Amino acid sequence: MACSWEDLAGAALARQFPDDTGAPDGAVDAAAAVHAIGDMQTQTARSAFIGLGARFPGITHEAVSAAYAAGTVVRGSTIRGTVHTASPANYTVLAEATRVGQHPRWARMMAITDDQIADLWVSIEEFAREWRTPDELREHLSEWLEKNGSSQAQAAARTGPGRYFAFAHGALVRRPASGDRWEGQGKPVYGTFDRTGPASLTDVVRLHLAAHGPSSRQDIAWWAGLSLGSVDEGLAGLDVREDEGPDGRTYLDLPSAPAPRDLPGVRLLPEFDALLCGYDPKARERFVTPEHHRRLWNDSNGMLLPPLLVDGRISGFWRATGTARRRPLEVVWFARTRRPRKAELDEPVAALEAALGIDVTEVTFTREQV
Repeated sequence: MACSWEDLAGAALARQFPDDTGAPDGAVDAAAAVHAIGDMQTQTARSAFIGLGARFPGITHEAVSAAYAAGTVVRGSTIRGTVHTASPANYTVLAEATRVGQHPRWARMMAITDDQIADLWVSIEEFAREWRTPDELREHLSEWLEKNGSSQAQAAARTGPGRYFAFAHGALVRRPASGDRWEGQGKPVYGTFDRTGPASLTDVVRLHLAAHGPSSRQDIAWWAGLSLGSVDEGLAGLDVREDEGPDGRTYLDLPSAPAPRDLPGVRLLPEFDALLCGYDPKARERFVTPEHHRRLWNDSNGMLLPPLLVDGRISGFWRATGTARRRPLEVVWFARTRRPRKAELDEPVAALEAALGIDVTEVTFTREQV
């Protein structure tokens, strides 16, 4: 059976905008909400707050912050070396994807063997049983390599990639070094993440399909930072259905997938939202046209403008710049797409205010030719 981009979008929206989080009595709390949508890419710290507000209007800044503080929601560098937020159960799966996908890459960059990278991984975990600063982790890395690595490895530890590895290998979580500003980009400290149990490549593929499917093998590989061979290994343990996609690729899904849904109206999505980052960049047309994608994504610095979702399609972006509690909001829609009506912004603006703990002073609209 062949499926269209619209079919793929409707199926993905049912997972990313669920009516039921699985929490007792249908309650929507931050931990249940994060677990329900699988994972959130959050190298921009505020993205978790904005993304939850867009999906579960009314969720508050205080509720999300409390979930982080309690450890029912965790954040750290995992798949592809990017920062993700997830429930502890799903973070365990992301950590396994990171171990499989990033171990060989780090071994090459650090000029050490696969066995050594595994030993170093364990050493960092033991060291971070107490909260550590990035400088402390880098110092530990350098000392370990002085004892166990070559001069080439020691030099690599002083470069950008090596300095990043000290806190980016997937077994650590991060929190603000001071205060409780979980939505801010302040200095972090890192601690060892205690996995909730064993995880496998099958669990990695299952998590992706449950949160983002239907997906091609290439989508899963890009999202998880895995080779296609590792994806195939994970698929071998799963019962999946297959459909031909609009780009000629085979799209896979779980038999228990929810029914597709429409999403009328407007949503203010965060930077690096899953509607984009859950998929291979070459196959994101289920939610955005290639030309609009090029406008949203800055190739020079890897940053993404916060997308504007209108009737289930990304057709613009928005800005609420600054750090003041009171700030204006600008909504930019692309030419030849539907202009969002002012009244349609009432609910998404209220959701943004509650999630970020801000007051929007005014809303302006700008049309942009792309």
